[in-house]
Amino acid sequence: MNNKGQTRDLLQNFIVKIKNQFDKVIKTIRSDNGPEFNCVNLYDLYGIDHQKSCVETPEQNSVVERKHQHILNVTRSLLFQSNMPNAYWSYDVSHVVYLINRLSSPILNNKTPYDLVYNVPPTYLNLKVFGCLCFASTLENSRNKLDPRGHNPIDDERPTEMDANEQREMQQTVADNNNSDSTANGEENHSCRRSNRVRRTPEYLNDYVHQVNQSLSMKNNFKTPYPISDLLSCDSLTEKHLKYTMTITANDEPRSYNEAKGMCEWEEAMQREIKALQDNNTRYLTQLPPGKKPIGCRWVYKTKYNVDGTIERYKARLVAKGYTQQEGIDYLDTFSPVAKLTTVRLLIVLAASNNWFLHQLDVENAFLRGDLNEEVYMEPPPGLNTHKEGQVCRLTKSLYGLKQASRQWFEKLSSFLISVNYIQSKSDHSLFIKGTSTDFTALLVYVDDIILAGNSMTEINNVKTLLHNKFQIKNLGELKYFLGLEVARSKKGIHLCQRKYALDILKETGMLGCKPSSTPFLSDTSSLYRTDSYLDDLGSYRRLIGKLLYLTNTRPDLCFSINLLSQFMKSPTNHHYRAVQHVLRYTKSKPSEGLFFGDDSPVHLKAFSDSDWATCPNTRRSTTGFCVFLGSSLISWKSKKQSTVSRSSTKAEYRALAATLCEIQWIHYLQQDLQVQEAETPALYCDNKSARHIAHNQSFHERTKHIELDCHVVREKIQENLLRLLPVRSNEQLADIFTKFPHRVRFKSIVPKLGLVSIHHPA
Repeated sequence: MNNKGQTRDLLQNFIVKIKNQFDKVIKTIRSDNGPEFNCVNLYDLYGIDHQKSCVETPEQNSVVERKHQHILNVTRSLLFQSNMPNAYWSYDVSHVVYLINRLSSPILNNKTPYDLVYNVPPTYLNLKVFGCLCFASTLENSRNKLDPRGHNPIDDERPTEMDANEQREMQQTVADNNNSDSTANGEENHSCRRSNRVRRTPEYLNDYVHQVNQSLSMKNNFKTPYPISDLLSCDSLTEKHLKYTMTITANDEPRSYNEAKGMCEWEEAMQREIKALQDNNTRYLTQLPPGKKPIGCRWVYKTKYNVDGTIERYKARLVAKGYTQQEGIDYLDTFSPVAKLTTVRLLIVLAASNNWFLHQLDVENAFLRGDLNEEVYMEPPPGLNTHKEGQVCRLTKSLYGLKQASRQWFEKLSSFLISVNYIQSKSDHSLFIKGTSTDFTALLVYVDDIILAGNSMTEINNVKTLLHNKFQIKNLGELKYFLGLEVARSKKGIHLCQRKYALDILKETGMLGCKPSSTPFLSDTSSLYRTDSYLDDLGSYRRLIGKLLYLTNTRPDLCFSINLLSQFMKSPTNHHYRAVQHVLRYTKSKPSEGLFFGDDSPVHLKAFSDSDWATCPNTRRSTTGFCVFLGSSLISWKSKKQSTVSRSSTKAEYRALAATLCEIQWIHYLQQDLQVQEAETPALYCDNKSARHIAHNQSFHERTKHIELDCHVVREKIQENLLRLLPVRSNEQLADIFTKFPHRVRFKSIVPKLGLVSIHHPA
C-alpha cells in the first residue's frame, strides 16, 4: 500500500477473500494502538472482535512482531546478496513472504503454511536465485529482424508476478544505479558482458612474474571480509628484494610425481637426477633376493633461486623412505650433526654487527657421495622403466632418505674441510672456522646447504673453488633464502622472517581469509584439559603442530602457545584444534613478522629467566621460559615444561635459572669458537627474590635440599664471576611471554621488545 490510509480497504478485501476462498470466518483481530486499525464500523459489520495491546508493550502482540522481524531479516539478506536497489524493497518483501509460506516449520510439525492452507505440498520448480539474470521479451512493433528478442532485467523468485514492463523498469533502475557507482569511482562502464571463462597465462610467459605489485597483496577478487592484502605490502622493499620476494611467492612446487608429470621443467629435472644416479653408480637393477624386503621411494621437488630472484634451476630429488628400514639389517649408526637454528641466528647477528659477507652454497647430489656398507634394496622410482618385471634397485651408495645417508655425507665433507685447514667447532659440530690475524671465515653446514660468513671475500671465493672442485657445488650468491627463512639485508641490519612459509600454512588450512586475531591464545584455556569430543583425524592436527613448531624459529611470540598445544599430540580434541585455529588467526594478522638484527648491536649477552609454578593442572609441573639476547638481538628462547614437580615457586624459578645458564654457557662457547670477545660479563635477569638469594648464598636448609645438585651450577658460575644475576621488575620481565598467557596489553608491549618487526606490513 502507498499509505496507511489504505489499511481499511486492504483489511476488508482480506476478510472477504478468506471467506470466499477458504470458507473461514475471522473472529478476532489483534493489533497495536495505531490509528489506522481504528475501523469500528468495519469490525461491527463483520462481527469481529478487535483486541488492542497496551501502550509500549509489543510483547502482547508478539506473534506478529516476531513474524515482522523474521520477514525483515530475510529481506535484508536477499537485498545484500543480490545487490538489488532499495527502490524495489516491496518486491523483495513479497518474495520473502512467498518463500516463508513454502518453508517447513517445527511449530507446524515440520509442515509448510502452504500445505496447511491448501492441503497440497508446494512446488519449488519455479524458484530461482533472487536477483539472477533473466530475459524479458521485447515488443514486436519496436524491433526489426536484427534487434535482440529480449532484454536482461533482474529476475526474482516468482517470475509470474512481475510482468515484462516491470522487469524492464527494474533493469533500467539497476543499470542507472551501477552507472552512477562506476562514475563515482572513476571507472568506465562497459555494456558488453564479461566472460566468466577461466583465464590462463600463456606458456611462453611462464618465466616471467606478472603484476608484481598485486601478486604479493593477493587481490581480493572474492570480496573476502578480511583479505590478506590488508596485512601485506611491498612498498618498503627495494626493487631488488621485491623481485626476489615476488619470485618465491609466485612459484608453486609440485608435491607428488603425479603433479610434476607433464611439466617439462620438472620432467627434465627428474631425468637429470636419474642420470646423476647412473653416472655415480649409486644403484643397479636386479632381482630381489629371497627374504629381502625393498624400501619405497618418492620424488621431492625444490626450486633454487639466484640472488636476483631468477630461477637458478629446478631440482628433483629422489628420496628413499628410510622410515621402513630395520635397525641391524639395513642400517647401523645414524647420528649426523646439523646446524642448530640458534647457531644460524648467532652467525647472522655477528654478520650484521661486524659487516661480514654472507653467502650461500648448495651441494649437488650431496648424499650420493657417501659410501654405503649395508645391503639395501629399493623399489624402482616413479618414471623409471625397468627391463624385467619385478626388478628392484640395489643401492651401492647413499641416497637421500636413508637413515645412514647424512652420516656418510657429513663424514666425507668434514674430513675435506679439516684437510684444507678449517677447524671444527666443539660447541656445534656443523660449524667450521678458519681465522688468521686479519681474516676470518665461518662455514655452517645443514645437510647440503652451506652458509659462508666472513670479512674476507678472497677466502670465501677460495673455499667455494675448493668445494666445487671436490663436490660440484652451486654458488647461490648472497644469503637470501635458507631453510624457509627469508633474509633481507639493508644498511640498518638484517631481517629474518618466514613469510612464505606462514602463508603456505594459512593456504593449506583454508585460513587465508579468516578474521585476524590480536593474540595467539584464547581468553579461556580451561577447555584444553577437557576429555571429550576427540578428533577423528589425528594426523592433520599433528602435522599442523609440527609446521607451527618450525614457524617458531622466527616467531618467539608463538612459542608458548605451540608448546602448550604440542603436549596434547597423543589425543587431541576439538578444543585443541580450535585453539590451533586461533593461533593461525594471529599468524595471519602478522604473516611477515620476524626478527630484526641491527648493525649497531653490542656484543654483550643478556638473558631473562622466568617460570610459572604448577602450570599444568594434570601433572602440576611448572613451565620454564627464557630468552637470550646478544646486545639488542634475540638469538635464543625456549618454553618447556619442567621434568619434575616443584614444591614451591622458588624451586621452579631456580630450575629455570639453571636451564637458562646452560644456554648462556653454550652460546659463550660458540662465541669463543667464532673469535668474538664479549664486552661485559653475561647478565641474567630474574624477578624472584628467593631464587636470587639461594644463588648468591650457600644456604642449605629444609626448603632447598630437594633441588637437584646440577641446579647449583648457577651459584658456581656466579662465584667464578662468569655470570651476573640481576633483579628485574615483574612488569619488565620479557620471559613472561614464554611461561604464561599475559594480558593482551602486556603481550603487545613485550612483542616489540623481542625485536619482532614486519617489513611487509602496510604503512
